[in-house]
Amino acid sequence: MNEFLASADYVDSGHPRVTGFAREHARGAGERERGVALYYAVRDGVRYNPFLDFSDERVFRASDTLAAGEGFCIGKAALLAAMARAAGIAARVGFADVKNHLTTPRLAERMGSDLFVYHGFTELWLEGRWVKATPAFNLDLCHKFRVRPLEFDGREDSIFHPFDEDERRHMEYLRERGSFADVPVAEIQRVFREAYPALYSLGRDAAKETFA
Repeated sequence: MNEFLASADYVDSGHPRVTGFAREHARGAGERERGVALYYAVRDGVRYNPFLDFSDERVFRASDTLAAGEGFCIGKAALLAAMARAAGIAARVGFADVKNHLTTPRLAERMGSDLFVYHGFTELWLEGRWVKATPAFNLDLCHKFRVRPLEFDGREDSIFHPFDEDERRHMEYLRERGSFADVPVAEIQRVFREAYPALYSLGRDAAKETFA
């Protein structure tokens, strides 16, 4: 478990910003309670925004995501993993390809697809097993788009719902990409360049938009 407790390049649990935020929010008598508290701190304390410059490795790093106050699924997953490690909970980042049947027209236009490759989530070692937690969509965003918020109790996997509040098809998991001690940024950037050439080529200009 050592590699899942140690600070890494992107899951940088040793960064003062991360350790301070973890101390503030890791409340509870046991690891499960602390893990749940950290989940909600990341889910709602950091706004989800997929309009980012993915050529900039900082959008994948936990401490930079926290400093920005916003991030997409991978940055937020790295942040939850980093905060968990800072609180003494073993954590890793996992990835899957998902099809978002409700992606916004603007995002679909920018991406050229409704397929999200390397969707990121966190896995926490709680009560003797790995439990998936997906802190991507903050509560305000869920209410805005009528998406069912993802809750987390530290015992059951928290992954995207297949249907939204109006029973429209929402997320479909297509392919597992594996779990890692740190974010495999070089490989993700390579796949992003191939899958989303228009969005990736925007560079800094991609960050001019937001879901807010």
